[in-house]
Amino acid sequence: MSVTVLLVDDEPLVRAGLRAVLEAQPDIEVVGEAADGAAVIPLVRRLRPDVIAMDVRMPLLDGIEATRAVLRTVDDPPKILVVTTFENDEYVYEALRAGADGFLLKRARPAEIVHAVRLVASGESLLFPASVRQLAAQYGDGGGNRAARAALDRARLTEREAEVLRLMTRGLSNAEIADGLVVGTETVKSHVSAVLAKLGARDRTQAVITAYESGFVAPG
Repeated sequence: MSVTVLLVDDEPLVRAGLRAVLEAQPDIEVVGEAADGAAVIPLVRRLRPDVIAMDVRMPLLDGIEATRAVLRTVDDPPKILVVTTFENDEYVYEALRAGADGFLLKRARPAEIVHAVRLVASGESLLFPASVRQLAAQYGDGGGNRAARAALDRARLTEREAEVLRLMTRGLSNAEIADGLVVGTETVKSHVSAVLAKLGARDRTQAVITAYESGFVAPG
């Protein structure tokens, strides 16, 4: 099955470049484009993309607010991949906090762009875990976020679930976690699902941000 993608960026050349890279792949299809976050909701409802590749800075509605809008108003929302010029950018971290599933640099090589879309679509690993850790260290409240700490306290993770969450922060896939814990992949999937449900997290990225902002793990 192909991964369907909606491109959202106010620069036509960026959209054209992403389209060319993605549509060269047999398993990826670009189903639509928009020049601003304000146009995203109707397009998502009509096209039902698997992934939105969305610029973080746009003139009318930026990627942060567009991400919030999609997750707030769309049933079964797509994965959201924020596209940015600068890696160490507070806008990127705020987009991840808002619910984006990962981010992609505009200067990324074609193979990295394709990998990012596939990885975000699968939801089985964390995209650029070292960069997420650095962003959390710089912008993540130093483990003192009260909402994140409350979410972790309410979760009452078991010892094994806590171990799985620590491995998730390192960006390990389900298969890699299974190898490390010497258990089956299906067992790991069950633990990951339990961690997400208990934390009230939409996906691995949100669970990892909660882990950093609560002080469960140190991002440094």
